[in-house]
Amino acid sequence: MVRVFLMGFMGAGKTTLGKALAKDLGVSFIDLDQYIESRFMKSVTQIFASRGEQGFREIESRLLREVGEFDDVIVSCGGSTPLIGDNMEYMLQHGQTVYLKCNNDTLLRRLKAARSQRPLIASKNDQELALFIESETARREPGYLKAEYICPGDRLESRDQISETVDYIEQLLKLK
Repeated sequence: MVRVFLMGFMGAGKTTLGKALAKDLGVSFIDLDQYIESRFMKSVTQIFASRGEQGFREIESRLLREVGEFDDVIVSCGGSTPLIGDNMEYMLQHGQTVYLKCNNDTLLRRLKAARSQRPLIASKNDQELALFIESETARREPGYLKAEYICPGDRLESRDQISETVDYIEQLLKLK
């Protein structure tokens, strides 16, 4: 049975890597944010707007536990998922945990392109975004470092890099 939780800052490549890893292993892939959206028939942004961040985090924690019971699955967690309540402890007990670690320049480049789809950064200009990334990655890092494995997330820019990273993860987690 395969159950892997991918974590890291927004833009670290959790979804990109998760899809490729799941395809290579022949298992299911779940992006936790997309799973929440499909269950609530609203976007994460709409849920944030109607229920606030606290309401969203309660939903996220509850549905993490739901998908955390599935067999043969790769789960891409939201950037804050492992930092909320006892979510990290839950993931450590129910599967393998991987922190996708990226440098801040990579995150800034990726997030500039996807800013409008992310409620926490949608209104930030480039300078504000860079400062947000710097402060938030420093704040979140101790939580992310509780993961069993750390994988570089900077090399997910091409099919070859993604394939190399998938091979690295499979060897690291002894999945093949």
